This record gives sequence, structure tokens and C-alpha cells, in this order.
Amino acid sequence: MLRTSVSRVLDDSDRDEVLALLDTDPVANVFVSSRVRAVGLNPARLGGQMWGFGPRGGLVSLCYAGANMVPVGAGPEAVHAFADRARKQGRRCSSIVGPVDAVSLLWERLEPYWGRARAIRWAQPVMATSRKPPVPADPQVRRVRPEEFETLLPACVAMFTEEVGVSPNLGDGGALYRTRVAELIRIGRSYARIDDGRVVFKAEVGAVTPQACQIQGVWVHPELRGKGHAVAGMAAVVEAAMECFAPVVTLYVNDYNRSARAVYKKVGFMEVDTFMSVLF
Repeated sequence: MLRTSVSRVLDDSDRDEVLALLDTDPVANVFVSSRVRAVGLNPARLGGQMWGFGPRGGLVSLCYAGANMVPVGAGPEAVHAFADRARKQGRRCSSIVGPVDAVSLLWERLEPYWGRARAIRWAQPVMATSRKPPVPADPQVRRVRPEEFETLLPACVAMFTEEVGVSPNLGDGGALYRTRVAELIRIGRSYARIDDGRVVFKAEVGAVTPQACQIQGVWVHPELRGKGHAVAGMAAVVEAAMECFAPVVTLYVNDYNRSARAVYKKVGFMEVDTFMSVLF
């Protein structure tokens, strides 16, 4: 029996213990681990709070509560504690995402208070690879240059709108999204094939730790789909990610997106876990 049944807000004094817990599953926890390694646990830098479940020196579960809410290693007792804190605080996130068992239970407890979600992605296979792609890489896929921001941005907006169901330009006019796109370009984690000013394929390495990195934002121009650009483009990004960032490359995808799952399997990805997302 745990000595505490409530969660607590963590700070930088908990950093080593938090990272040790995150490192127990570097693939599933790559997003949260990347954030903590980059900025620590101070809420002002983290862009939210990190909640812990278990006594100091005995953390068993975490929950990142920022723009996204992400439970980590959360069993039923931890989920209950996190849901209690989230209910009292009120909804501040745009999504809940993470392992399906924890997210489904968390949403079951929060839905009566937060109301209906805009969309629920009940099953999102988590895929990973640690080997060179068995298919040829597109040699024209490369890092996007800062001066190509305005060329890339419409493709990013189209991808986000297609994937999430709403435009990233809503609310603040897209300012935060533009900043994120520009930042990924600046730090060399945005890749694309651009032919005569048209984005053919693009993807970003959104999260990086020493153990794993996560690909996001995979997109092929609608007029060019079904021509092999996704397979060759992903092979190029995976090769670059392994060379520049981490030995394991991961991503997650909606279970109903059979074409994307087929692409990733051709590139060498295998399904290793299942996530769930609740979108607001």
C-alpha cells in the first residue's frame, strides 16, 4: 500500500527521480522525458506542472499537465489521484494522450466534470524501430532551411488540420504553432522534400532523448500520394534520426489509418504499445 493516495506537484529537486522513472520505458515516455531533459520541472519553463504519485524517493507514477495531459506509469490508484487534481484544477489541456489503459480510466473519471470531448482516438499503435530501413531512402529529403519557413508552413497547417480535425490557426491566429514550426526548423529537426517550391513530403523529429526520438507530422502532398513518397521519405528521416538523435525511432498512429501503418511497417517499424488520445 502506498504511503500517499494523493498526487503532488514536483519541482527541480525531483528531476533525477523523475528521469529514472521515465527511463524505465524510453519509447512510451519520449515526449515527457524530452521536455524534462530540455527545461526541467519548474512550471514556468515546463509549460505546465508535473504531478507525482508516491512519496519522495518512491515515485511510482507521473502526470505531465501542460498543453497536453500525459500520464506515465499510472495504475488505477495513481489515475484516481491525478483525476482528482485535474478535476479540482479544471481543464487546461487541449488533449489527454498516453497508454490506453491509463488514459481510458482517466477520461472515465474526468468526463462527468469536463464534458464531452471533441474527438476520441481509442487506439493508436505505438511503433518503433532500431534498425536501418530495409527500403531505399529518398535522397532529396533533407533538413528544412530557415528561409524555407513560409514554404513549409502551409504543409504543416494542412497536416495538422487533417490529423487533428481543427486548424492550428484558431484561437491565437496560429502564433504558437508558427513558433513551434520555426523552432523545429531552427534546431534541425524538420525534414522535407521540396520540389520547385512545393512540399512533396515532410516530417519532424518532435521529441528527442538519448534513448529515443519521436517522429511527428508525417505528410505527403495530396496530389502526390500513392507514388511511394511516404515510404522513401520516412526511410530518409529514420536514417537521419538514428544518425543525429537517438538509436531508437518511434511514432504513434491512428489504428484506422491503414495506409500509414503499412508505410511504417515497410520502413521497419514494429508495433510495441497502444496509446489513446482524447481531443478537446
